[in-house]
Amino acid sequence: MITKSAIIKKKLSLIIILFLVFTSKVFSIESKIVVNVDNKIITNLDINNEANYLKVLNPNLKNLNENKIFNIAKSSLIREKIKEIELSRFDQKEIQDEYLENVVRSIYKNIGLKNKDEFLNYIESAGINITTIEEKLRQEALWNELIFRKYFNKLKIDKAKIQKDILNNKIKTSSYLLYEIVYNASEKEESKKLFEKIKQSIIKNGFENSASIYSISESSKTGGKIGWINENSVSKKILKEISNLKIGGHTNPILIPGGFLILNVKEKKEIEKKIDIKEELALRIRTLQNQQLNQHSTIYFNKIKKNITINEK
Repeated sequence: MITKSAIIKKKLSLIIILFLVFTSKVFSIESKIVVNVDNKIITNLDINNEANYLKVLNPNLKNLNENKIFNIAKSSLIREKIKEIELSRFDQKEIQDEYLENVVRSIYKNIGLKNKDEFLNYIESAGINITTIEEKLRQEALWNELIFRKYFNKLKIDKAKIQKDILNNKIKTSSYLLYEIVYNASEKEESKKLFEKIKQSIIKNGFENSASIYSISESSKTGGKIGWINENSVSKKILKEISNLKIGGHTNPILIPGGFLILNVKEKKEIEKKIDIKEELALRIRTLQNQQLNQHSTIYFNKIKKNITINEK
């Protein structure tokens, strides 16, 4: 005869077994390795956290299905690990807190928040700590510093020509709110096929989400956003491409160093102002420097990526 005490013990044993099985499953889910980048591991928990971070930078991502968001976050972390590996080969300077504060400010203004307190509440609701964001921004600043040191002397800036353009410039000019998708392909046919995929994605998911899916530029984290660019700050080739676009339209692929560029015109406005030659000269030089450094960054990243072992589980 089975006693009451024996039945209770049996039930307790069953509960303990079920608890251990459940705990084991939860633990395995939380600690599952998804990618190994030169022995730097990325778990699915890391990817979920990255997905939350990217949704903060680009709220439109929430319109994509979870599988697409997962893959975008995974690609983002792989890029991050590759940069981290490369940066470890160099002496790293200290990034000033003031710089990080300015970048954080630009992030929360970009998503329509008024101040840092609102931003802190916003990211807290998404399960993200400000320290995590600052660490990511610090690494990106170190990467930009590395690119600047390696390539600044190779930049091609014709100051005299820019100054001449400013002096001959009309007072009324157009300014474009631009978004970008940068991609590369080794073969012409491959490039055509990829562009067709991107076009279909733009129709289905919108330009910003397509930038997050396909773009290899760092701007992919913010849906490809470049910002407001004056027509005088872009090359004649690019101006010709964007000036005839309707609002919301995008260009065909433009060949650039390191790949292809698709530009989307989100908004356009006319600007009429009295030009301060010195200020305008500095602005245009800075814009051209940033454009060329971004291209060098893409080329350099693709070069070092070839020497990195990436194993997906």
